Amino acid sequence: MAEKDKKPKIDPEKAKAEAAARKAAKAKAAAEAEQGGGDDDKAPATPAPPARLIAHYREKVVPALQQKFGYTNIMAVPRLEKVVISMGLGKAVTSGEKGKMEQAEKELAVIAGQKPVRCKAKKSVANFKVREGMETGLKVTLRGQRMYEFLDRLITLAFPRVKDFRGVSPKGFDKNGNYNFGFTEQTVFPEVDSAAVTFQQGMNITMVTSARTPDEGRELLKQFGFPFSDPANKQ
Repeated sequence: MAEKDKKPKIDPEKAKAEAAARKAAKAKAAAEAEQGGGDDDKAPATPAPPARLIAHYREKVVPALQQKFGYTNIMAVPRLEKVVISMGLGKAVTSGEKGKMEQAEKELAVIAGQKPVRCKAKKSVANFKVREGMETGLKVTLRGQRMYEFLDRLITLAFPRVKDFRGVSPKGFDKNGNYNFGFTEQTVFPEVDSAAVTFQQGMNITMVTSARTPDEGRELLKQFGFPFSDPANKQ
């Protein structure tokens, strides 16, 4: 047979690699088309920087707590594990004002940066017109990056916006070093549009820590900049 009539040999491994590359390119193009396809709609090339308080905890809080309490192991130093924000809307629900639940859910999502979970009543209480399974509140649990970002906004923005603010009570700790406090209105957070607020709704915030005693938990939050009030200055 003549040399020119011979068919070139095909490398199966090379053909397989080229097919995989074409498939990956098609998948990437489809993903970009779903996101809008334009340069303005693409995600940023670099990830978002870590929260400011994460670096503050590692560089300043940990050494300060080690010096005060004498921790020899860095893993024994108390840390913030999660932040739980909750709203009780039982009165609004039992009075038939269902629109308040949706409005409060939107405002809490804006404050926390995360969609809240609707809490249901575990049992019926006739005196409060509550039936088992009725949605009576909202709850958001923040961890990691979002937790530190919320704590930063809480300390630097929300507390200074409270009317006649003189600090939070240092007595809100339980025996495990977790701290509980609350706000009487949601407008202390600048993310909430005060002009669009139709009713004032309070909230409770729980700072869950790995501290073993109230003193350790109190010192941890102090190092973050929590403005605790001085009981000696109360009039």
